[in-house]
Amino acid sequence: MSKYETVIGLEIHAQLTTESKMFCSCSTKFGNKPNSNICPVCTGQPGVLPVINKKAIELAIKTALALGCKVEPKNVFARKNYFYPDLPKDYQVSQFDLPLATGGHLDVDTEGKKTKIGITRIHLEEDAGKLVHQGAERIMGADSSLVDYNRTGVPLMEIVSEPDIRSPKEAAVFMQGLANLLLYIGVCDAKMEEGSLRCDANLSIRPVGAKEFGTKTEVKNMNSFKAVEKALIAEEKRHIEVIQEGGKITQETRFFDDTTNTTSGMRSKEFAHDYRYFPEPDLVPVEPSKEWIEEIRQTLGELPEERKIRWETDLQIPASTGNILISDKKLADYFEDTTLLYKKSPTTVANWVVGDINAYLNENKKAIDEVNFTPAQLAEILELIDKGTISGKIAKTVLVDVLKTGKQVKDVIAESGMTQISNEDELKKVIEETIKNNPKQVEQYKSGKTGILGFFVGQVMKGTKGRANPGLVNKLLKQLLEG
Repeated sequence: MSKYETVIGLEIHAQLTTESKMFCSCSTKFGNKPNSNICPVCTGQPGVLPVINKKAIELAIKTALALGCKVEPKNVFARKNYFYPDLPKDYQVSQFDLPLATGGHLDVDTEGKKTKIGITRIHLEEDAGKLVHQGAERIMGADSSLVDYNRTGVPLMEIVSEPDIRSPKEAAVFMQGLANLLLYIGVCDAKMEEGSLRCDANLSIRPVGAKEFGTKTEVKNMNSFKAVEKALIAEEKRHIEVIQEGGKITQETRFFDDTTNTTSGMRSKEFAHDYRYFPEPDLVPVEPSKEWIEEIRQTLGELPEERKIRWETDLQIPASTGNILISDKKLADYFEDTTLLYKKSPTTVANWVVGDINAYLNENKKAIDEVNFTPAQLAEILELIDKGTISGKIAKTVLVDVLKTGKQVKDVIAESGMTQISNEDELKKVIEETIKNNPKQVEQYKSGKTGILGFFVGQVMKGTKGRANPGLVNKLLKQLLEG
């Protein structure tokens, strides 16, 4: 057991799914030609006046309600002053002392340990641009950088957690859970690889039992859930080593290098007063009415945890299976759509989705909507198993072939000749041949060693290339061996 306790708080930035930017009508579409989604407002030209995007406020309030936050009666935009090449105004319009929402929490389950992670605040701001480095993948080592202002002004929601997280694993689970919630309520597409969901992590350590926090460092450049965990493991290890060697942790911002799994210092960590915040003079305060908040609440729909509980109650889906399903909204929707077509056994559907289908998706790094395999096709495979047309073993082969090729289930079965043999006369010939070729095992069976029946089943399945109906094989074997 370590004598140190790790303390982690996350600052998660989520781009909101609006069609236009936070304070102007420019498009938010990702992947457009550099510097094509810009105008005088988002690039801060003299004399322009910003206008607040009402949809962005609505989506942020929706998030606050889903996390059980208090939507503040008055929130104010401010200017956060700092210079960086991707910030054309030399300030960022954000919220400081009067944010949109406070309080709230998200429950996480980390390897069976359930924890309530508090939410400090949710506030809105505009995103910065993006630097494209030349001569290297990142700023370190680059000989020059280009700037793309397309992202400048995109509505950005920052969700700040309480320092309630106690391990890198728990941080990654929290991040995944929050991303999934944002997807469920339709406020962010949560694509970390595209930068629409980003995370800065503050980490410190302290002796076990201590009340005071240690000196924290902020870790940046984590572009996947796995990277969040790896970066924090590296920084946790560095903190412990520095302290054990008699050194002191310096409050700073650090960069995670995913090729070496190490962090390196970028700059000293700023304090709030360094940004010289003051209210944005061109924007009025936002004061959401109770009626508007309640209207937004009605659009929340079923949240992930509520969905999992309904499955447990109505469909008898085990909690462990439900946890896997709700962790991916698209997979959860796929499961539920399949149960509407194949109503005999929701647990059978769940087992196929979290088992063979999920394994294929993970192995090929694909999402369920990126493969040509519909809920109707899975239902068709399960119906064919029930009818005895194919066995469960054959069904797994059919499934993979359909996933790989995109062909129809019936075509894959017809082309490969993988239908299950359920004809008694046909199977009897194979079984009689098997009995004839294994006299020693026949004697063992007849002397009372009935467990050897499995040997005969295996031989018959081998002789039919796995196509024999297992139940019928067992039945006929007993008849012929005991007859």
